[in-house]
Amino acid sequence: MSEASVVPEGPSLLSPQPAAPQPAAPQPAAPQSLLAQMEQMLAALNADLVRLDADLQAPPPHAGPS
Repeated sequence: MSEASVVPEGPSLLSPQPAAPQPAAPQPAAPQSLLAQMEQMLAALNADLVRLDADLQAPPPHAGPS
């Protein structure tokens, strides 16, 4: 099994939290679950791929004589 299966869900491992408590700061929203984050990223990727596909399927712009 991979290490990902034993990593607890919570704050991102890419931004480690300091051991000392920080002063209370307003948080924009409750942290999203990893699944919710991945769904948002996949939705954005899908939208980008749809746009790219449309761009590639469109006929090339007509270029005048060189």
